[in-house]
Amino acid sequence: MEYTDQALVPLLLERDEKAFEMVFKRYFKDLHAYACSILRQAEQAEEAVQQVFFRIWDKTDRIQIPGSLAAYLYRAVHNECLNFLKHQKVKQIHQTYTVYHMQNQHEHRQPMHLEELQEKIAGALEKLPEQCRTIFQMSRFEELRYREIADRLGLSVKTIENQMCKALKLMREELAEYLPAALLVILLNP
Repeated sequence: MEYTDQALVPLLLERDEKAFEMVFKRYFKDLHAYACSILRQAEQAEEAVQQVFFRIWDKTDRIQIPGSLAAYLYRAVHNECLNFLKHQKVKQIHQTYTVYHMQNQHEHRQPMHLEELQEKIAGALEKLPEQCRTIFQMSRFEELRYREIADRLGLSVKTIENQMCKALKLMREELAEYLPAALLVILLNP
């Protein structure tokens, strides 16, 4: 028996395995192609789509699908892909900083010691409002995606985005004199 998307939504929210399997089979291929168009890598695209389906299954009590199931799935995959790209950017930033630090250490005999830099970062973090600091640390140090932070803290993704923008702006201002401008732009941009 073939169900419409509208009939499948309540079944999905009740964790009906057959309904979940139908939705998965109906949408996986197209969602994977969509994710590939964003991420440009098939493996990461597959992982993003699987993560969306995992979240639907795992968190049915917190999911709301007010309109079209297809629209919900495409938006969820879109957000997952953006979160993946942000996560990749953090990794790239760390690599860039490491390379810069190593080059700088060889060029200058008195580089800023790691402990000193950590103190400056800790001081800048202390100046952030508590919620802002918590969100920043979860994003940058625990490498959590905005959606994961929102779920953990019981906040909206939009609130997380706003708090991150605020944190990044304040961190850039506080650390501007300690790190090269080009590295700060990479390190502390959303």
